[in-house]
Amino acid sequence: MGLRKDIWRVGIVNSPLSTILAQGTLAGLPVTWTPPMRRYCFRADPFGLWRNGRLHVFVEDYDYRVRIGSIDVLIYDASLTLTAHRKVLQTPWHLSYPYVFEAEGETWMLPEAYRSGRLTLYRCKHFPDQWEEATVIDLGADIAIDATPFFHNGLWWLFYACATRPIGALHVAYAKSLTGPWHHHPANPVRLDVASTRPGGTPCVVNGKLVLPVQDCTQTYGGAIRPLTFDELTPERIVTHAGSPIRRPDSYAPYTEGMHTLSAVGDVTLIDAKYTDLSAYGIGLQAYREVKKILAR
Repeated sequence: MGLRKDIWRVGIVNSPLSTILAQGTLAGLPVTWTPPMRRYCFRADPFGLWRNGRLHVFVEDYDYRVRIGSIDVLIYDASLTLTAHRKVLQTPWHLSYPYVFEAEGETWMLPEAYRSGRLTLYRCKHFPDQWEEATVIDLGADIAIDATPFFHNGLWWLFYACATRPIGALHVAYAKSLTGPWHHHPANPVRLDVASTRPGGTPCVVNGKLVLPVQDCTQTYGGAIRPLTFDELTPERIVTHAGSPIRRPDSYAPYTEGMHTLSAVGDVTLIDAKYTDLSAYGIGLQAYREVKKILAR
């Protein structure tokens, strides 16, 4: 990992995703930022659900000191005032991208956990902080990154990047049931482009076509979000085109160096934005980790 550290912060934009996509910018839209964290920690990858008039924002909680992420939930009332903060999922391996959704009368979470070597779908036992393993989604040799499921036109679709394939490749699987069996699309990878392939938020349907927020990583990891429209989406054929990057306002400073999540939650939209930090402390932290590696050999 480089000496510069990405420091992310999550925001709640008081506008539906449809407005942001139509405008192509976040300028002029009110945003409520989650509380700042201690040095060299961040929150990112926000996904949310409204329940009993409260907004539940699920996030990756990351500490550069241990380099393992876990999943937290921040709970807001209707006026977007923070009322509670809890840990909801922690494992021996890194967790991020806590994609939460409701389907088939249940509440589900599909976090990224590629270091575990599998893609585990969790079912909520008691909302919002008790989760149990429901099933492992079998994608064969593919190790999914930022896997994003969505039900559309009678099928479940799963969009993901693949840890074992080149950066900038979008893969798709489909199934009749959320728990599978899942089938790889015959056109995989369905799109090759570092500017518009890695999933970065909740899909939506615009004018009958599925639109997936994807990351633009041409300049930096998580540099921006683009809308990727599926002009055709069938088990036999996929045709896509990418829109322009969603612009971030200067008012987000210092968090203006990137944005890699755009997720809809009713009338609000969740985002994350970053700045990169280079300091003597960060250099010392990196040196300390390298020395520990040498001593452990």
